[in-house]
This record gives sequence, C-alpha cells and structure tokens, in this order.
Amino acid sequence: MSRRILLIEDNEQNRYLLTFLLEQNGDCVRLAEDGLRGVEMARAETPDLILLDIQLPRMDGYAVAAALRQTEALRKVPIVAVTSYAMAGDREKALAAGCDGYIEKPINPDTFVAEIAQFTQPGRAIREMP
Repeated sequence: MSRRILLIEDNEQNRYLLTFLLEQNGDCVRLAEDGLRGVEMARAETPDLILLDIQLPRMDGYAVAAALRQTEALRKVPIVAVTSYAMAGDREKALAAGCDGYIEKPINPDTFVAEIAQFTQPGRAIREMP
C-alpha cells in the first residue's frame, strides 16, 4: 500500500527530486509550496507522513510543525524536517518544534526513501508532545 506523503517545500528543484524519488517508490505525494498552505492541506487530508522544509514563505517550518502538533488528528503523523539548516542546534530546534526526524540537504538520492521509511513503519514509537 502506498503512503500518502505531504511535501511542504518551496524550492521547485527540491520538490521535483523528492517527488520523483517518492513516486518511484510507489508513494502518493501532495505538494504545498508554503507553510500556511502546508498546514491547511495537512489538516484537510491527514497524510501518513509530512516532509517539511524549515525555510518557507508565509510560515516557517518550526511554526508549521508546532501548528500541526496542536491539531489532534495530526499528533501521531510523523513529521520529518528536510532542510539545509545544518548549524549547531538546528536539529534540536526542529525536534523541539514537533518534528520526529531531521534530514539535512542536500539529500542522498540513494538512501532518502530508506531514511524516511523508518518513520512510517508499523509499531514505531509515537512521539508524545506536551
């Protein structure tokens, strides 16, 4: 069964690459080009996984993750930050905002699908947010 993945990413080249990799894996990918639209789509569709850039127009990824975690239906949906933010503390900031995982850009196309697969495995630990 294919996963329903919401990709919240403003860069067209990144959207193309990630969508290509995921669809080649059999996943169904929906796209949002800014943070506010991503929150709206997640609330309307309840995807199986959310891939989230941090540097976004209209609402940054930290605010998006926090807003999604405040929505009851989305509290158990895994959110993985896929971002070029790679300075000390950026990973911790993404996790504190509500992300379950963190992958630095540029991604490795050979391992990306396997990296995110761990977040949709049956029996994975559900992260509880305060």
